[in-house]
Amino acid sequence: MIQVDQRALGASGLTVPAMGIGIWSWGDTRYWQYGKNYTREDVSRAYRACLDAGLNFFDTAELYGSGASERLLGECYREVGQPIIIASKFAPFPNRFSAHSLLQALDASLERLGVAQIDLYQIHWPYSLINTNALMDALAEAVRAGKVRTVGISNYSAKLMHKAHARLARHDIPLASNQVHYSLLHRNPESNGVLEACRALNVALIAYSPLEQGLLTGKFRVSSSDIVPVSRMRRLQSPNFRRSQLLKMEPLMQTMEAIGQEHNKTIGQVALNWLLCRDEVVIPIPGARNERQASENAGAIGWRLSPEEFNQIDSASRAWL
Repeated sequence: MIQVDQRALGASGLTVPAMGIGIWSWGDTRYWQYGKNYTREDVSRAYRACLDAGLNFFDTAELYGSGASERLLGECYREVGQPIIIASKFAPFPNRFSAHSLLQALDASLERLGVAQIDLYQIHWPYSLINTNALMDALAEAVRAGKVRTVGISNYSAKLMHKAHARLARHDIPLASNQVHYSLLHRNPESNGVLEACRALNVALIAYSPLEQGLLTGKFRVSSSDIVPVSRMRRLQSPNFRRSQLLKMEPLMQTMEAIGQEHNKTIGQVALNWLLCRDEVVIPIPGARNERQASENAGAIGWRLSPEEFNQIDSASRAWL
């Protein structure tokens, strides 16, 4: 396995590759009906391609494919046998009413994965019938039980980050990460205080949807006379797929395309590298359903945009800040 740049998961003591792999789509048949057909063999090849590139940090959750994503990751892990770093998540809503349910869900995730310990266990989102302190106490209990190495949160505001961090500190356990939506087309963490809170608290920012469902690969670019067909499901998922928005993105695409040509890189690889250059606390986790996507993602690491190139892209995406 290739050695790649590593980044710290906050003050947890655990390091991971500078870029991970989000596997929310693995085994999720809800997406197959929308033209996203791929096979079990595709998943296996994607997994092996990630490992070959030195990317062994995989992010899943109990909700992804109703547990299928965790099961597939466990199967791939046993098939290959190489060490990996596993992140998963607990969903506290709508039918969990006590912190004890976290420990039950954790046991179910461990069983699906076929492992004795999860490296990073996260609260999937803050809205819950269980208060923040109780959830953090349950995470601490999971760490003490040896079933979890490090703990994190997902979709938490800066204010709630501070609250979670303070509660875990009472157990002498650091908050390792906050996983939030972050990309050149969704720069909210820069304006809502989350990125700054990550810096201040020494917490990693795990960036999901860093390629915006393919928008930042250039696949859906438009010109004045034509447009790549976009499915109705895509349009429903995000207003960014509307023609007016695609036209608005074109200056950003042109900027990234020109910079990519200087480095022999694709638009998507440039978009991921921008996040890597944005801050050392940021760890993007693009998805990979097949070998081609895994290899494409891997091309985003091992090089860096120059400060001038970074600023050019930054300026071109200011409309989404």
